Amino acid sequence: MSLNDYCARKLATPAAHLAAGAPDDAVRRAAMLFGGSLVGIVAYGSWTRQDLSDTSDVDVLVILEAAIGLTRDLYREWDEEPVRWGRHVVEPHFVHFPADDHVSGLWAEAAIDGVVLFDRDLIVARKLVGIRRRIMIGELERRTIHGQPYWVES
Repeated sequence: MSLNDYCARKLATPAAHLAAGAPDDAVRRAAMLFGGSLVGIVAYGSWTRQDLSDTSDVDVLVILEAAIGLTRDLYREWDEEPVRWGRHVVEPHFVHFPADDHVSGLWAEAAIDGVVLFDRDLIVARKLVGIRRRIMIGELERRTIHGQPYWVES
């Protein structure tokens, strides 16, 4: 399937698979923990691809200001009051906003199938659009080894 076909399919039903209130719960939890240091939240992975199994979790990219250290304590604090979307646990992946043109695999995956749940200054949406453009023109390429995806800059 081409990237254009994939995007058209996703845009045809952008919120058809949202669990009632669940995205709000994740945004509220992150805002409670990080306040003004919260830059954005992006759901991605099997949930956004509508490919959840009974044992799947819901992956969310929680983008924080650079002043917040990315430590295990962030995960411990989140886990004190975990967020659930129906039967599925929300698993945060705490990151900083990329400062340069380097794109990690995590950001590339979020750009492909991510759903922006919160974007403080619209910089997250702009970043994801920029990454999608780089994928579309062939600057970033998704490869797989032993069933695991990784990204390379062409």
